[in-house]
Order: sequence, then C-alpha cells, then structure tokens
Amino acid sequence: MRIERIGTDGNLDRAVALLRELDGRVDAFGMGGIDLYLVAGDRRYVIRDARRLAAAPRRTPIVDGSGLKNTLERRVVQYLAGEAGLLRPGMKVLLVSGVDRFGMGEALVEAGAEVIFGDFIFALGLPFPIRTLRTLKILAAILLPILSQLPFTLLYPTGSRQESTKPRYPQYYQWADVIAGDFHFIKKYMPPRLEGKIILTNTVTAEDVEELRRRGVSYLVTTTPELHGRSFGTNVMEAVLVALSGKAPSQLTVEDYHYWLDRLGFAPRIEKLA
Repeated sequence: MRIERIGTDGNLDRAVALLRELDGRVDAFGMGGIDLYLVAGDRRYVIRDARRLAAAPRRTPIVDGSGLKNTLERRVVQYLAGEAGLLRPGMKVLLVSGVDRFGMGEALVEAGAEVIFGDFIFALGLPFPIRTLRTLKILAAILLPILSQLPFTLLYPTGSRQESTKPRYPQYYQWADVIAGDFHFIKKYMPPRLEGKIILTNTVTAEDVEELRRRGVSYLVTTTPELHGRSFGTNVMEAVLVALSGKAPSQLTVEDYHYWLDRLGFAPRIEKLA
C-alpha cells in the first residue's frame, strides 16, 4: 500500500482541484487538516468548507477520520486506563476540542477522569472551560449550526499557521495531568514548559517529538501507530481501512472498524520522553 500526504497550504480551491485530478486514480482519500463533521452526542454538524472538499471526488471515497475517532480512540483510552496504567480515576485531562473528539471525551469521562473541554478556549479564544459532556452537547446544539458555516480558518489553524506556537491560557495546560486532542491545537497554544505531562494525540513528526521532549513532557501517546518516523492522522488511517475493506465509508460498521484494527494489529504508540 502506498500512502502519500499532499498539502495545499490551507488553500481550499487547490485542494478541490487536486481531489478532482486524482479522483478514480487512488483507492481512498483522507481529508486532512479539516473535519467534515463536528460531533456532540448523537448529533453531527457538517462544516461548510469541508462539504466542498467532500463533494469534489465522484468515484474515489473520501473520509475525514470521524469513524475511526469513534472506535480507535475509545479503545486507546480504555487501554491507557487498563493494561497500560497511565490513566487513573481522578486524573485531570484537558481535551482541547470536545466536538472534534467526542468519542475520546466520552471514554475519558467513563474512565473516571476530570475533564475540561477547551472548545471555547482554543477555537473561540474565550476563557470559559466546559466541564461536563452535557454542557458540551447543549452548547454544541446552540452554536454549531452557526459556527459550522464560518470559514474554517477562523476556527482552526491551517496551512503555515500550524507551524507557529503562541501560548494561550497556559493555566489550563498546567492544571492538566493529560493534554489530549488534535496536535495542531495543542502545539499552537502550548506554553514553554510541560513538565510531567502526558500528551495524548496523533499527527506528530519526529521534530514534534523532540520539541515535546525539550518542554519536559513525560509521555507521548499517539492513537495511530508510528510509520516512517511520524504518526498519521485518523483521516489517513481511516482511508487505509476503507481501501483494504473495499467497502464504501457509509457501509463500514463499528464492528468492521474493530475487525480491521485487530487484523492490522493497531496499537497506540507510547513513548517515554522524560
């Protein structure tokens, strides 16, 4: 299998053109750098800009990783709370965006963690921590129908903006034992020192790992395995499963995801840094 990551520096028009050019020439697309859906409970909200990308290919299936987030990431949290022993009841977890990883958020709460959902803090720049799944679902139902229609660049760092780091509300990073969620969000706003912290994320490069080591991070856990020095996003790994299964994404059940995860031997990467 050949996996290739091609960027357009956050340019949606170029991304649409590239998807159309490669349509039918590859087995599956992973939509990176943007989610098609934001999820809260049993409700999904479609991001307007992502809909353009999803509509571009006519023959090749395209996925954004949301199916894998709801299966693989739950399994990883359960593994950390069980066999690995890294996640214990009462530990404090900062999940930088709950609507991006609602399945992970549910699993963390079920494991007995005290969770702050940083959706307001990091996506909107408002110092209002969300402390329960119920509050997150209520606020999502009110705000996401509006926010999902905004340009995605207002909600998430894209293109070259992903490379810069500007600390924002460092007190929430320092409060947490575990910092979880999308690495671009974590990286963009993390403070200079993160002594003793556990980072639970994915899409990290070898350079990212060294940066976390310099900042004093204790453990790095990636929900996807390391391939050639980096862990890819869930969108890439979900595209791999779609290509292997030969099924359309809409046909893949939770059982299908677990079957392929077991068959491929997917296990989280756990690396002690300090």
